[in-house]
Order: sequence, then structure tokens, then C-alpha cells
Amino acid sequence: MSKRQLYMLEFPVRCSPTVLWDFLCTPAGLQEWFADHVSEWEGVFTFAWSGEPSQKAQIVDSEEEYFIRYRWERFEKDEYLEFRINQTEISHSTVLVISDFAEKEEIKDLTQLWKYQVKELFHRLGA
Repeated sequence: MSKRQLYMLEFPVRCSPTVLWDFLCTPAGLQEWFADHVSEWEGVFTFAWSGEPSQKAQIVDSEEEYFIRYRWERFEKDEYLEFRINQTEISHSTVLVISDFAEKEEIKDLTQLWKYQVKELFHRLGA
């Protein structure tokens, strides 16, 4: 098995960081766009997708309205999924930065999947 590597994707978002934040850190928000069902118990999030085994993740670091980092239980401890909210200096536009890990040959397909997921997020945001 080859080593998984970090890749990052950026998406301009037409909403405030406050509105976006709830879609990135709460079970109800994540369930709107990221997974079919999301629950949380004692800091452990369980994500379920139709026809797939559920996945568990813990929040390992966060700063409200700035970033949240999840660590999937089934992957190495130094791997994570991070949602970061940046604002550009000049226009103060909001940018969602997604950091994830994958094997090199999977990154292209996963990038397409993220684009689809983020499109669903934008639909839910009304952006």
C-alpha cells in the first residue's frame, strides 16, 4: 500500500463564516451536505452513507469560525480531514479550504467527489 498524501482544495463561498461554520462542525449541518446521517456522542462523530459502513471521527483541533480538524479512526494518527474558513484580505471574500489525505492515484477522483459535495453544500447554503 502506498503512502497517503495530503491534498488541499479551495472553494470561494458566498456567505459569512458564521453561517458556513455550522455546516462544518455540527451533526445537523454535516448531514445536510456531507453524509446521509451524522451523529455525535461524547466527542465522536459517526458518519453514515447509503450502502457503506459507517465511519467514526473525532475532533482533534478547532477554532470557532476558523477551522475544524477531524481524525478518522480507521486512518493513521497524523492524517486528518480539515475544513478551514479563510477570508481574503482585499475583498474579505470567504474561502473554504478542505485538507484531506488520499493515495496519489485516488486524488483526482476524490477531488471530483469533493466538488460534488461542496456543490451540495452551496445549494444548502443558498450560495
